[in-house]
Amino acid sequence: MKRKLMKWTAVLALVLVVAGVSAYATAGGQNDPLVSLSYLNETFLTTVTEKVQELIGSRDAELKTAFSEEIAAAEREIAAEYGSGSEGSNLPGEYETTTFVVVTLEKGQTLVGKIGCELMLRVGSASCVADSSPGLVDTTAGSTLGGGKALAANHLYMATVDGRGLTATANTVKVLVRGPYTIY
Repeated sequence: MKRKLMKWTAVLALVLVVAGVSAYATAGGQNDPLVSLSYLNETFLTTVTEKVQELIGSRDAELKTAFSEEIAAAEREIAAEYGSGSEGSNLPGEYETTTFVVVTLEKGQTLVGKIGCELMLRVGSASCVADSSPGLVDTTAGSTLGGGKALAANHLYMATVDGRGLTATANTVKVLVRGPYTIY
């Protein structure tokens, strides 16, 4: 009897082993998905990391572009409201400032203002640019300055007609300017 019981126990154990092996062999299929730790570490994690880095990179580029555009818009707003800084440009082009800025001109450069532009010669010498009278209004002396006449240092001049300004006659000329102007 003991032998028979051992025989049946061995058969039962064998059946259980075979059933377990066959169940293990079908694990991970469509009906019984099984994910191994090595798959998670080597395949899944790598794929997810690459996707996340790709999304972060594209979002980073979008944010940098948007941030640069915002900074440029703010700089334009500030320049329009307060001028381009404490030093004006001596490069040819159009400028406008609501505060006085120092503009340095080289001999022969011309600064022409629009109506309301204010100019004050601080260093060097310059002559008035005007094709008709009045040229510039000398608000300090209460008079007008005709085309080709020399500007007096430390006098405040105003352009009351478009196209009025000054031409630098010294090697270095520094002018305080407020308002819209163009340098040639």
